[in-house]
Amino acid sequence: MKEFSPEQHRDDEKEIRRKEIVALAMELVEKQETFSFSGIDPEAYLKMKATDEEYPGFTTPIDKLIERFKQEGMKVVLGKYPESGNVFILPAGSNDIENDSISPHQLDIGGITDDGLKRLISIT
Repeated sequence: MKEFSPEQHRDDEKEIRRKEIVALAMELVEKQETFSFSGIDPEAYLKMKATDEEYPGFTTPIDKLIERFKQEGMKVVLGKYPESGNVFILPAGSNDIENDSISPHQLDIGGITDDGLKRLISIT
């Protein structure tokens, strides 16, 4: 009987989680649904705001993104290599992952009504 090391067990758990993230994201992307903006997690907002101030002009400022999310809604997109598990949240009218994206875990989960999106936020 083969024994697994703790490192192998962690790697297996990470792989299972990555596959779940990819499957959920693909399902949400295929629906082509626009979701209502639920807000940004307060702690994540403070970190993003500090980054905006430290690196002005590097990406779209978070306050501008929030306004766009409120106006346009939001959508789930996958990165260039979908199987990697890189998932992004963009304003519904944007395809600019480089400048306009946030990570699902940065959203305030409280206002989310879609179960798939809730699950995605909770595991990222």
